[in-house]
Amino acid sequence: MTRQLDEQIAGRFPVGQRLRVLDVGMGQGTQALRLLRAGHRVTGLERDARMLSAAHEALAAEPEGVRERMRIIEGDGRDTGVHFLPGSFDVVLCHGVLMYVEEPDPLVAGLARMLAPGGLLSLLVRNGDALAMRPGLSGDWRSALAAFDTTAYSPEFSTPLEQGGPPPRLGLEMRADRLEALTATLAGIGAPLYAWYGVRVFTDTVPHGTPPPADEDELSALLAAEERAGRTDPYRRVAALLHLCGVRG
Repeated sequence: MTRQLDEQIAGRFPVGQRLRVLDVGMGQGTQALRLLRAGHRVTGLERDARMLSAAHEALAAEPEGVRERMRIIEGDGRDTGVHFLPGSFDVVLCHGVLMYVEEPDPLVAGLARMLAPGGLLSLLVRNGDALAMRPGLSGDWRSALAAFDTTAYSPEFSTPLEQGGPPPRLGLEMRADRLEALTATLAGIGAPLYAWYGVRVFTDTVPHGTPPPADEDELSALLAAEERAGRTDPYRRVAALLHLCGVRG
């Protein structure tokens, strides 16, 4: 996903431009800190106390010149209008958040309003058209059959990215988004879909906590295969996650 995001930023903004970035549901700040180190000004919005603590701790380890370009706010992504003026950002990230929101359209519309004209909206969502893949490949046939007719799914089949987000309440079913529905939503809020990718096409069934390959050549081949599949039909359509990039008109 990092490579995909960098590709979209490089293709939309001049080299060297210091961008104003909003990371909604920033978690422990992985993407925010990476963009911060690249020279951009980043605002992170997060409501989970555990994640806020981790983000502050990571930021404290950065040089002063980096830290001064970062702002961390405790808050909910649905309240962006309370904290910021419309058009305040060049890039808005919302990664691994919509699966926890019962009604995502108002949140996405609010995020689009934060973008300046030509700004980039980056969404990472659970793929509602591929919910049967993981239980099916794991041999859980009843769960696979049930997944064809729903966009709800159990935390048992969440990805490591989602497991790193706010912990779901016991028994809670999270929700996924379908590409067609999100495409229509983005068009309706004035930030039509510009590009989309699949994420975790081949590796979604790898147990959480499994370390990456120690051999650099093997790791490079794994990443290359995932990146190629993530931009190629029909593979990207059965990815565990979808990365959608909309552009504010």
